Order: sequence, then structure tokens, then C-alpha cells
Amino acid sequence: MKNYINKGKALIFAVLITVAGSFVSAQSSQLNVVKPVIADRDLVIQIAELTGNAVFYPVDIEGTRLEVLAVKTPDGRIRTAFNTCQVCYSSGRGFYKQQGTVLVCQNCGNRFRMTQIEVRSGGCNPVPIFPQNKTVTDTSITISKDFLKEAKAIFARWRRG
Repeated sequence: MKNYINKGKALIFAVLITVAGSFVSAQSSQLNVVKPVIADRDLVIQIAELTGNAVFYPVDIEGTRLEVLAVKTPDGRIRTAFNTCQVCYSSGRGFYKQQGTVLVCQNCGNRFRMTQIEVRSGGCNPVPIFPQNKTVTDTSITISKDFLKEAKAIFARWRRG
């Protein structure tokens, strides 16, 4: 009887590990989603596709690759920024990847809460895209090609890797 109980416990443990692993994989697969590249036009982000996980939107403007990140924070606000660090951008590795509930600079390792996006300016933070630099409706956020063009300089050495 004891042998059956131990086998039963082992089976339950194996099932729990499998389920937990699937849950972690599903959660991780939602992090660092990069959308298809758009080229030489306004960037339009659909609000319905935003969650607590940052979504990265690559944009090619006249041959320079830029990237915008957008996220819906727990307070329901939609926040946007360029995916480059205000301090580390010239290194080429000053971009962010999401780890759990924070963004991490891939150059210096600074950790940045989602609720700080578009709030803090200066220092090792994503370059904010403030309300005056975008058009927000009930369903979308539009960042003009002209505004994106102004940001080309901070992406001159940028490389996502």
C-alpha cells in the first residue's frame, strides 16, 4: 500500500511540475513581443492589443531602425516610449527587454517599472513619448512619421540583440 501512495505522490508531483512549466512558458512567451516592422509612415498602435506586458513596435524611418514600446499599466493608463535609454543610447545596447514586471536596460542593467514609463525624463530611462507627441483616441495611438523622424539620432548606433 505504501508503495502505491509513493507512486501516486510522484505522479501528482510530475503533473504539477508539467502544469507549472506550461504556465511559466505561456507567461514568458508573452514577454518581449516584437511586432512586424513598418516603414516610412505613421505608427498606429491598437489599444486593444496592449496589456501589462510591453509590446515593441519597430519602425524604419528613412533607413534608420527605431523602436517604440507601449504598455497598459495596472492603473489603466497606456504609456509609450522609445525603446532606447536616455543615457546608454550611444552604446548601441541601450534598449530594454521586459523581465517579469520591469524593463531592464541591456547596457547597464538598470531596472525600470512600467509605471515610470512616460513619467520620468532623464537618467537611465526609456525616452518618453509624451501626450503632445502622439494622438490618442478610444481605439488607437498614432505617432507621426515626422515625430519619429526627429528621434533618428538617438537610434543611430542602436542594435537590438
